[in-house]
Amino acid sequence: MKKRYILLGSIAATLAIAYAASAPYLTMLQEYQQLQKIVNDTNPLTELPERILDVNPELVEFPEPSSVSAYQSNPNSDRNAYFGDLHVHTGLSFDAYAFGTTASPGEAYRFARGDAIKHPSGFDMQLKRPLDFYGVTDHAMFLGVVGEAADTSTAFSKNEIAAYVHNINADGNDHWTRQSKRYLAFARFLPEIISGISNGTLDRGEVAQITQDAWRDTIIAADMHYEPGTFTTFVGYEYTTSSNDFGNLHRNVIFRSSAKLPSEPFSRFHSQNPEGLWDWMDGLRENGIESLAIPHNSNGSNGQMFKLVDWAGDPLDDDYSNQRARNEPLVEITQVKGTSDTHPLLSKNDEWADFEIMQFRVATFLQSEPSGSYVRDAYLKGLALEDAGLENPYKFGLIGSSDTHVAAPSLYEEDYHAKVGVMDSDPSDRGSVPITGIRRGIANQFMPSFLKDVDGNQYVAARGYERWGASGLAGVWAEENTREAIYDAFRRKETFATTGPRIKVRFFAGHGLQEELLQSTDMVSSLYATGTPMGGDLELNGSSRPQFVVWGVRDSLGAPLQRLQIIKGYVRGGEHHEVVYDVACSDGLDPDPATHRCPDNQATVDLSDCSISEDVGANELLTLWQDPDFDATLDAFYYVRVLENPTCRWSTWDALQAGVEPRSDLPATIQERAWSSPIWVRSEQ
Repeated sequence: MKKRYILLGSIAATLAIAYAASAPYLTMLQEYQQLQKIVNDTNPLTELPERILDVNPELVEFPEPSSVSAYQSNPNSDRNAYFGDLHVHTGLSFDAYAFGTTASPGEAYRFARGDAIKHPSGFDMQLKRPLDFYGVTDHAMFLGVVGEAADTSTAFSKNEIAAYVHNINADGNDHWTRQSKRYLAFARFLPEIISGISNGTLDRGEVAQITQDAWRDTIIAADMHYEPGTFTTFVGYEYTTSSNDFGNLHRNVIFRSSAKLPSEPFSRFHSQNPEGLWDWMDGLRENGIESLAIPHNSNGSNGQMFKLVDWAGDPLDDDYSNQRARNEPLVEITQVKGTSDTHPLLSKNDEWADFEIMQFRVATFLQSEPSGSYVRDAYLKGLALEDAGLENPYKFGLIGSSDTHVAAPSLYEEDYHAKVGVMDSDPSDRGSVPITGIRRGIANQFMPSFLKDVDGNQYVAARGYERWGASGLAGVWAEENTREAIYDAFRRKETFATTGPRIKVRFFAGHGLQEELLQSTDMVSSLYATGTPMGGDLELNGSSRPQFVVWGVRDSLGAPLQRLQIIKGYVRGGEHHEVVYDVACSDGLDPDPATHRCPDNQATVDLSDCSISEDVGANELLTLWQDPDFDATLDAFYYVRVLENPTCRWSTWDALQAGVEPRSDLPATIQERAWSSPIWVRSEQ
């Protein structure tokens, strides 16, 4: 009898899978097969010609936002910390719209100011606290075109090429069986529309007009929501390009003002080569339009973001270095697709190097070469160029941002809504919770390569979403919350990055600084008057060792601080060197002078409910430090890393909220952190 019931159950399961494989499920499988072929055969960005479109030289002027004239400036000479996000995608981005996002730039700004907006999957997204500044940075490539193709009431939707995305975000299309259609739309749309422009089946002017209209809407939304002194918006966009080996070379372009701007943004379709972007930015600068570009996801660049040759393969020269430094004073060190501080293979003596590493080239499962892909390595390469008598192109400051594709960043581990709309909004889709039910049966029958067995459960593991993170934020020290003041902070690199918590970091260097300064009420004023803040150069005063003031303040909604660290890099005899010093410890502990490490403060995390030790750690850490290994004959860089006590990672929170055990092959906890921009100490040589 028992065998009979087992047999009947097996037959029922087979019939269920067979039924499931009919109609929409069969369509889904066919779409995944098409998608696999596209992914295997080509990459829509790297297979494009070097240039597709000519640059439009037209400039457009915009009226001053009404809020500007009403603002009464009240600058703080000691500068305030402001937090924001400069990497935000809305429904105007081709990929975001394909993944279900219809939110407008205006809705994105409302979210940043504290309002709730809808996730593409239907739930509310809302910050615990408003942000201070925000920049919508939609992809310049065919800005707004996918949405125009999907809307069957538009003239553009009547083109044959648009049929595949018709009504892609209509009610009911958020079901998981339509994910394959969304991926296929993402993979097909760009190459097919480019082919249409090239062969004349699409009107190049019609496409350009859609982009220009969407760009104008982006600018108007930024101006409409700009409130000097309270909330700052920046006009920006993403320049999305790749090397021919699929190395990520993406940048976000941020404008200082909206008074006069190009009629359309410079994109991959104008040049695959980032040096072409810099030429365009320099040309705008000659016309009074100031901007900067911020590289991101260097971790996925396959060594191409910070290499020692230019696009043509020639060794870097001073012209290249000066142009790059002029146009790219900042780098985004952390975001949802991983952290780009350093890699365990590059920093073998840094116990905290293996943190939220995304080891693949962006949008692929190809391994990314570490050298040339990480910030610390780039700083060292820059010093080596200086040692050779050349200019340094890699003297950049640091920010974090999110790269959200739902108009709203996921900054809290316990409330993570991931990145790509309906594709990863469910924990089982992002691989933190086991896949079950009919979806598991279909996947095992037809797509077993999409699954991974862990601890007796099966998880979706074909997309890499489980390695993404709830990160990050940009921090600046500026006199007031205005476009001009915050942008000027970007330019002088008085910036810092966090993985999400609003940790404040200050970092100064100087000569003759005394311990008494730390208790002074005018410490910051004195340091600005006599010292060098983060982002600057400190010239040596004789052979005396400089002093560094390092200051970290916890986020009141985050975990206590565990330690302050200084990371030092230098080049001696052509060899790269780096050292990590713990310079301040929580709980009255002191760094070991031999190991330069703080003792364990015994902070713990209870994985049953994610509660943490609130009785250990610090609300604030402040110290005056000197380099015990200082050598006045060597140029060096120093930057700060602040570490919180451990807390639960978002994947652990997902499992806890679902009532299942966390995956054992993912980190159960993380240490949220912040980084300062470096200070470069110039030798006497």
